[in-house]
Amino acid sequence: MSDVSAETLAAHWAKTKRLTMIVLAIWFVFSYAIHWFADSLNSMSFLGFPLGYYMAAQGSLFIFVVLIWWLARSQEKIDEEFGVAEEDA
Repeated sequence: MSDVSAETLAAHWAKTKRLTMIVLAIWFVFSYAIHWFADSLNSMSFLGFPLGYYMAAQGSLFIFVVLIWWLARSQEKIDEEFGVAEEDA
């Protein structure tokens, strides 16, 4: 990684920072915003459960797992694009 230029590292960091901000925004929505509006979401149902309850009990957890998978996949693509990806063993 020492042969990577400063400009390349700066561009890599800019894309990584943007990805991190997107992930944090999605995390915030599903950690706090959904739960703040749980009462109004309960007027709808999903699989027979009130939507607010479902999102608090299961939906947010599912989104977090998908979010972690997407973050790792996206970061690997960014690393490969800028030539700083880890080598496979």
